[in-house]
Amino acid sequence: MLITSGINQDKTSTQSNEEFLPINGTDYIELYVGNAKQAAVYYKTCFGFQSVAYAGLETGVRDRTSYVLRQGKITLVLTTPLTSNNPIADHIKKHGDGVKVIAFWVDDAEYSYQATIERGAESYLAPNEISDGHGSVKLAGIKTYGETVHIFVERKNYSGPFLPGFVEWNSEYNPPEMGFQYVDHCVGNVELGKMNTWAKFYEEVLGFKNIITFDDKDISTEYTALMSKVMSSGNGYIKFPINEPAHGKKKSQIEEYLDFYEGPGCQHIAIATDDIIDTITAMRKNGVEFLYVPGTYYDTVANRVGEIHEDLNVLKSLGIMVDRDEEGYLLQIFTKPVEDRPTLFFEIIQRVGARSFGKGNFQALFESIEAEQARRGTL
Repeated sequence: MLITSGINQDKTSTQSNEEFLPINGTDYIELYVGNAKQAAVYYKTCFGFQSVAYAGLETGVRDRTSYVLRQGKITLVLTTPLTSNNPIADHIKKHGDGVKVIAFWVDDAEYSYQATIERGAESYLAPNEISDGHGSVKLAGIKTYGETVHIFVERKNYSGPFLPGFVEWNSEYNPPEMGFQYVDHCVGNVELGKMNTWAKFYEEVLGFKNIITFDDKDISTEYTALMSKVMSSGNGYIKFPINEPAHGKKKSQIEEYLDFYEGPGCQHIAIATDDIIDTITAMRKNGVEFLYVPGTYYDTVANRVGEIHEDLNVLKSLGIMVDRDEEGYLLQIFTKPVEDRPTLFFEIIQRVGARSFGKGNFQALFESIEAEQARRGTL
């Protein structure tokens, strides 16, 4: 079982959390991958994550290997099975590399578990305590859409690098960081007709609120469409847009994801930075590929968005999009899928006051995604 102390504190939120289930932030995100050793080098080289902790044969773990990486308040755990007779291997065979766990940092893991079970959650991990010379951690978990799960992590009595059972991972290779700060949001893709079901789950089971709803009039092109509800914890530290496909002339990005992931799952992880120009410049130099934004998109940005601090020509050269809401503006860009299956990708976002999700960019974004789908023959 895998967890961490990469705490997400979204500075755009001023709302206090008075919900029944206090959540302090994102503790970690765990990906099941085919080769964790190689994936760790990818996320270090291309994304600037730093080595933190390791568990595997050398630490007495016989069924898996896990590498823990961190940048800012974001912690990634990359886990691979050591044999084929392993549920992790089954997960990878079906889904490819993908997000298995989105963990929450809480003050009381057992209370969080019991409170959500009483409200209808299905158990994934009964409350338990693990310890080593650095102290103890309490863990518990529940299931959510598809095979994705949430783990509650109580670590106030622990001082180790990650979790009991992990050792510090000292590596001579630690490339420069990219300026990542925290997890802004994680997007889940679910089947047609299931968006409201899972929005209700987050509202009733975890005490989240629906802060924004997009329908097929907001997110559509001539060919495809989707619908989305953004669910947020009371303090705004955790935000989960839940997407489902809408009817269109051709196969949408959500349908493509569901086909290749073979079910619902986490579509993308949005990472916050306070200098997106420096971040994307460095990521591009390191080989990260991003969706292409047509140059004509920038012809209307100044009129639509108004004055911004950044040089629009520089944003255009990097493919960074801009949008504005009542509280400010944001800059965002999306990677291409980070594996051969067209499933998981990352968003890099800089908020300059804005709390929205780039509605003004949806048209250009969808057209870019459709162009990639057409190249893959899946549109």
